[in-house]
Amino acid sequence: MIVVVASDKQWNELTATRPHVEWQRAEHAEDFDQYKNADAFFCLLADAISTDLGFLKKPVFINSVIATLSELNLPPHVFRINGWAGFLQRPVWEIAGLANEGADLILQSLQIKASFVKDEPGFISARVIAMIINEAYFALEDEVSSKAEIDTAMKLGTNYPLGPFEWALQIGVENVSALLQKLSSTDSRYKPSQLLLKEAAEKK
Repeated sequence: MIVVVASDKQWNELTATRPHVEWQRAEHAEDFDQYKNADAFFCLLADAISTDLGFLKKPVFINSVIATLSELNLPPHVFRINGWAGFLQRPVWEIAGLANEGADLILQSLQIKASFVKDEPGFISARVIAMIINEAYFALEDEVSSKAEIDTAMKLGTNYPLGPFEWALQIGVENVSALLQKLSSTDSRYKPSQLLLKEAAEKK
């Protein structure tokens, strides 16, 4: 049994293609202590990460694209994953944390191939996608073309499943903005477009 705290969209992405698993949805991470027999836990809402997870002994997977495990000071049975829209249904997940048999068994039961990566903000794919989106916003600022035309050009030219603005809409431009601001604090290459920042601020 796997207990999950998630939005409706996250819940559907995680469970829809994995009907063989016994899923249990919880309202809050504080409710996890009610599920003594659970084999693993998923905290996919941002505010769930603030909950003390030390009392759990089974693997816990948290949606924390930006904050690292070391920053959050979490115990070794907690793993970071990318819970942004579109990522939970993928067959390969980037995971930050110390691999162990318990986590491996859970991921195998979910038919997920784990790619363990460094405990860094943005993992790998989210960093790359955020940079692509940022460059598209810079192009829009320079009046190179429209959002729709840039999306079409990128899909046709690179065979991406989504254009950069479609990605931003799916992921949430505020999430992209937050990641870029975090990364740009130590690397100027990630400095976000002013237009992207403006759109993200309007979402708040």
